[in-house]
Amino acid sequence: MQPNVGSLEAAVFALLGLLIAFTFSGALQRFDSRRVQVVQEANSIGTAWSHLSLLPAAAQPKLRDTFRAYVDARIAAYRVLPDIEGAKAALSLAKELQGEIWEQAVAATQRKDATQAATIVLMPQLQDMFSLATARLAATQIHPPTVIYEMLIALALVAALLAGYQAAGERGYDWIHKIAFAGIVSATVYLILDIEYPRLGFIRIDAIDKVLLDVRAGMK
Repeated sequence: MQPNVGSLEAAVFALLGLLIAFTFSGALQRFDSRRVQVVQEANSIGTAWSHLSLLPAAAQPKLRDTFRAYVDARIAAYRVLPDIEGAKAALSLAKELQGEIWEQAVAATQRKDATQAATIVLMPQLQDMFSLATARLAATQIHPPTVIYEMLIALALVAALLAGYQAAGERGYDWIHKIAFAGIVSATVYLILDIEYPRLGFIRIDAIDKVLLDVRAGMK
């Protein structure tokens, strides 16, 4: 093997390793962030639900029914994935129910028998609940630029080409190394993409949704 070819291989493999480390680390960070956001939204919904008791008793039943419908829509939006159209429909319904919850809560706090505590405590909690819902939606759309993954795949192919060129004159069991190299690199790239889109592949964060399901089950 010529020295300049060896230097080229080393540079390509080093760059490939760096890009794999970068994309893998970023995907894991976003994966963990999405799980944390599910817990935060569930806690916010649970707190807002408990604060509905501050409203006048006559205003609570309708608002609680709307609240349950909202949580059902939020759960459905992520449960139906990878059905994108179904998820969009559920998110649209949840958005409409947000407006209804807010209007009903405002009307309830303006009743003569409403306490000031309801306005001070409940309304900010509803805002926080809606903000977390928006943050979760935004998190599903935050990914590295496509060119990063295109470069990762291109580098993997170039590295495979150089590795094959190096092993072209070898005999014996070099096919084991070729298959192992191709398999490991392919599996690594697939794993990165699977972690980056945890609602669409084999690696999923559906289990963490149980936190929100438990909150919904407690809405009696």
